[in-house]
Amino acid sequence: MEKFVRLISMAPLFLLLCFPLALAGHDYGAALSKSILFFEAQRSGVLPRNQRVTWRSNSGLYDGKTSGVDLVGGYYDAGDNVKFGLPMAFTVTMMSWSIIEYGKQMASSGELGHAMDAVKWGTDYFIKAHPEPNVLYGEVGDGNSDHYCWQRPEDMTTDRHAYKISPSNPGSDLAGETAAAMAAASIVFHRTNPAYSRELLQHAYQLFDFADKYRGKYDSSITVAQKYYRSISGYNDELLWAAAWLYQASNNEYYLNYLANNGDSMGGTGWGMTEFGWDVKYSGVQTLVAKFLMQGKAGKHAAVFEKYTAKAEYFMCSCLGKGSRNVQKTPGGLIFRQRWNNMQFVTSASFLATVYSDYLTSSRRTLKCASGNVAPTELLSFAKSQVDYILGDNPRATSYMVGYGNNYPQQVHHRASSIVSIKKDSSFVSCRGGYATWFSRKASDPNLLTGAIVGGPDAYDNFADQRDNYEQTEPATYNNAPLIGLLARLGGGQSGYNQLLPVVTTQPKQAPLPKVTPAAPASSSGPIAIAQKVTSSWVAKGVTYYRYSTTVTNKSGKTLKNLKLTISKLYGPLWGLTKTTDSYVFPSWLNSLPAGKSLEFVYIHSASAANVLVSSYSLA
Repeated sequence: MEKFVRLISMAPLFLLLCFPLALAGHDYGAALSKSILFFEAQRSGVLPRNQRVTWRSNSGLYDGKTSGVDLVGGYYDAGDNVKFGLPMAFTVTMMSWSIIEYGKQMASSGELGHAMDAVKWGTDYFIKAHPEPNVLYGEVGDGNSDHYCWQRPEDMTTDRHAYKISPSNPGSDLAGETAAAMAAASIVFHRTNPAYSRELLQHAYQLFDFADKYRGKYDSSITVAQKYYRSISGYNDELLWAAAWLYQASNNEYYLNYLANNGDSMGGTGWGMTEFGWDVKYSGVQTLVAKFLMQGKAGKHAAVFEKYTAKAEYFMCSCLGKGSRNVQKTPGGLIFRQRWNNMQFVTSASFLATVYSDYLTSSRRTLKCASGNVAPTELLSFAKSQVDYILGDNPRATSYMVGYGNNYPQQVHHRASSIVSIKKDSSFVSCRGGYATWFSRKASDPNLLTGAIVGGPDAYDNFADQRDNYEQTEPATYNNAPLIGLLARLGGGQSGYNQLLPVVTTQPKQAPLPKVTPAAPASSSGPIAIAQKVTSSWVAKGVTYYRYSTTVTNKSGKTLKNLKLTISKLYGPLWGLTKTTDSYVFPSWLNSLPAGKSLEFVYIHSASAANVLVSSYSLA
């Protein structure tokens, strides 16, 4: 759980020390799978049948009942059992941004479906938490009473009071971040679940209007949040952040104008930041607006958007150590912002550096720093160095992702993982009894919190793997959310990212026979290959129709099962697959695909090839 006090270290910077490490390449695909799995351990509510973290069970089943609203579901933020709305919304926004930028790379590793499930678990909750246009529930549970106890979520006896914001008790930062989350998620589901996407966007519109019309800091209304998630930066950054996401989701010029007209007064063009996270969003806003500028969408606002971009580049240069004010780093090269859960700043900054690198590459630009022009590849190399540090390339040779590598934290500050699973021992764990029996236990956690990114080392790369060392061993959802995009990008290779900034062109009235390429080219190690080709074409009533043959090949040495495909931009009938609610699966006569074998399906429409992506699968 985040504490609001910013512990800014005054220790001097050290030269990067040489340390004896076997710097072998990391398995970013495996790390991606684990990092997404962590979110299933954080689920509150009724767990689904396909729940993969099997040591967890249902919890928080009466949340909201005393307030007359259903607030079952959502995520616990960290190692406790409270549902804090502000960091949860930021988590969903960053998961969505990761998918928007690198969903194809997630699909090629079979993780897109799991990532989208993780987003939807959060947005389903936000729909419940927003029962009226100007009402939003922003917290369930109380940090003080929760921290007094050490219990499994399934056993918790602590207060589950629900706290809300309204016109008389506003919270523009909370409503703004939730609007951003809903808008970003609407993009994620735009093609696969358009009705759900529209519902999310409608909530985003209402939440933004609520945030903008009734202004105030949420922690002045939900005062119990002040000790844990105080909004130090205020709400102007969230209003700009929400506007940026609403523009990206809707292309509505109102939100583009909002960014331009309020950039100066709200700090978007003025604040040069060296951090980005659940509280301070300015660097994220500036990065998105820079993207709009590079896409040629600024129009008459180009001068204002150039000022946003200059501040985005201020942030990027500071991360590289080539700015006028640079971020602090440990001797081992890790960004260091504060003692308490420093990793949140590492993953979020690295994500911004990665997407900005791709934006610059796509638009054929270089980064302008105080020390001179910098190639975009330096930003990607910086982000990779931070991820590699997290995964074990550091002076301690410690992986700060639980379950990855051979040397990772064993005593995580996390109630659910540190207490025996209720499925293994259903004996009730009392409020204080949990401290006596489980918290103080000097042994490894009975449940592996796979994929969790813990708080991490101090300013000198030191780390103590102890359960009571909450500053360093507690994980959080917002540590992982930006990381899933980073890992997908790094696992996808070093080329093929110019599609991030597509050039708008005029479509010819009559297109020639389209050139067909796989929608998501698989990496050389990908177990599933997808190939498409046009087998015939004809003209009917002046319209050219094409018949496409699509082959799915199991390149692994195992049997492919539970295959789910996401198909978008399909405008005609399809044969050879079974349609489910939001995906396509094996046809009724086939339940698996042996090693080396292929299946074929066909479709007909009057357009270029549909986008065919692997959503999820299993190998047996």
